[in-house]
Amino acid sequence: MTMAERMHAKLTEAFRPQELDIIDESDQHRGHGGWREGGETHFRIRMRADALADKTRVARQRAVYAVLKDEMAGDNGIHALALDVA
Repeated sequence: MTMAERMHAKLTEAFRPQELDIIDESDQHRGHGGWREGGETHFRIRMRADALADKTRVARQRAVYAVLKDEMAGDNGIHALALDVA
């Protein structure tokens, strides 16, 4: 299972989003800090979920980071995660 597939499964289970797009932007960061051969280091998540609608922007981001904490950890984890979450 790819990193994007794992994130999709976890976010779907946690928030039941109406919209969820996970874009691997790793190739755009080739040669930058945190980039690794094979990609899966830099992602953009666009998600709309009723479960997050009443939260502040910071609270929504914290909720997403909490769900994806294992994917963010360690040397093989995600280096950068851009969020557009509502």
